[in-house]
Amino acid sequence: MKYIYLGVFFLFLCVVQLSGQAESIRQDSFSFIFMTDIHVQPERGAYKGFQRAVEMINERDADFVMTGGDLVYDVLRGNFERSDSLFRMYKSIVSKLNKPIYHCIGNHELFGIYEESDIDATHPDYKYGMFERHLGKTYYSFDHKGWHFIVLNSIEEKDQHYIGLIDSTQLDWLKEDLAQLAPSTPVAVALHIPLVSSFRQVYPILPDTAASQGRYIQNRAEVLQLLRDHNLKLILQGHMHWVEDINVQGQFRVITGGAIAGRPSWRRKDDQGDGRYYNEEGFMHIYVNGDNIDWKYIDIGWDAQDE
Repeated sequence: MKYIYLGVFFLFLCVVQLSGQAESIRQDSFSFIFMTDIHVQPERGAYKGFQRAVEMINERDADFVMTGGDLVYDVLRGNFERSDSLFRMYKSIVSKLNKPIYHCIGNHELFGIYEESDIDATHPDYKYGMFERHLGKTYYSFDHKGWHFIVLNSIEEKDQHYIGLIDSTQLDWLKEDLAQLAPSTPVAVALHIPLVSSFRQVYPILPDTAASQGRYIQNRAEVLQLLRDHNLKLILQGHMHWVEDINVQGQFRVITGGAIAGRPSWRRKDDQGDGRYYNEEGFMHIYVNGDNIDWKYIDIGWDAQDE
């Protein structure tokens, strides 16, 4: 009888140990979708192309969806009716997702900031207002299975153009948000304009014009130092419409997520005569297992429509 009790006790210990291991796997392992540069619009078949992407995302086993900005195309030039309809179109399509979604603002969501716009700063939806009314805050954070996710607003307006910048108010918020974390908490950041990218090294560097200033975060050194004082593991970004994976000294990864809309937006050609390679229209499926991060780029199989 004594041996029976010992056997039962041993079996109990094994079950407890295996249950603990299973719980550890559940806590440390998950996956999510990162889709960026959607450029939804009624032209060029974009509406149907984005619907197709949503259908494919629904078929994948992922916990949630994050976006990387440029959700609509676009509202920079004003025209309230057109701009408002683009946000409503976007919301209509993503309402079909069977997973939670976290939105990020891109440059194409800044309402009416261009010189040719028919509205000015007195309009209640000016700049961030239309995005906030439809989709909520432009920067915020959330937690998932032991990870801390931060969504940043990387877009600012200067001289009636957009630039890449994390403003001082947001930096103060970011410091407070990070200060509440345990030092070991893994941190992931999503934003639109890149913090780190090899694009300007791989392809000819543009002159330092207003347009080129919108290709990078002007105060990126300050932002990166602030993040690296914590357990930064992953940065997700968009804007470049290409796929990129940079491992920074084995400490954190920087992934640029391609584009749902391809490049140029919803009118891709295999050879555009500019010497650059463009990824197919698609999205990222990101896999997290403890400290290991992997991804797969999912081609949505969309054939670009005629202009």
